[in-house]
Amino acid sequence: MTNQFPSSQIEGQKVLIVGGTSGIGLSAAIQAKAAGAEVTVLGSDPARAAQVAAEHGLTGGLSADVTRPETIEVALRGVAHVDHLVLLAGSFAVGKVLEADLLRLHRAFDERVWAAVHVLRALGERLAPDASITFISGALSDRPNGYGTAVLAAASSAMESLARGLALELAPRRVNTLSPGPIDTPLLGKALGDGRDSYVAQLRQTLPLHRLGTPDEAGAAVVFLMANGFINGATLNIDGGSRLV
Repeated sequence: MTNQFPSSQIEGQKVLIVGGTSGIGLSAAIQAKAAGAEVTVLGSDPARAAQVAAEHGLTGGLSADVTRPETIEVALRGVAHVDHLVLLAGSFAVGKVLEADLLRLHRAFDERVWAAVHVLRALGERLAPDASITFISGALSDRPNGYGTAVLAAASSAMESLARGLALELAPRRVNTLSPGPIDTPLLGKALGDGRDSYVAQLRQTLPLHRLGTPDEAGAAVVFLMANGFINGATLNIDGGSRLV
């Protein structure tokens, strides 16, 4: 038996990471490239996407508004083939259902469920017959709360359900979901603003590992889901055990 590090399985393959210009997505892109893959990232900001691709020697940097199918179509026209599709886009769209702007709440599903559908349809047969597809959900799927995250939690749970259904519908393509807990990414600062530091301090007291996860740890989990050819229809929790407390 040959002992081979799983990430070597993606050497020479073409990876597309939607939401790959920062945080978990960027870390996954860097690690996939280090494993020998040809990596293209897609983000919402054209300048940022181009900068990231140039800075890290990636194959390409694309931009689109994932809530608008027509921009996805345009952005992906030049993508000839994808062996591994990763969909990590999504903002922290929160608000209580009786009070919040409904357009904002709609983004929770538009940026996740419908964006995934539109990207898959845009790629069509350019997505390899044995491709891997990785979605993102989140710890809210297991531990919803009463602080305006009900719709976001529902969207996160929907991604896990969508992945299981598509693992059958798109077979033999593999479809899995990454479910991160508290990861120290730029999104955390954007979501919490001035309250970030106090929130992080509180988490460190309550989390089993007494720390947040890093983008590199979560990015490595994304690469694992790409590279392991027998994991399918699964949700991989990378949360330091936060769902247990």
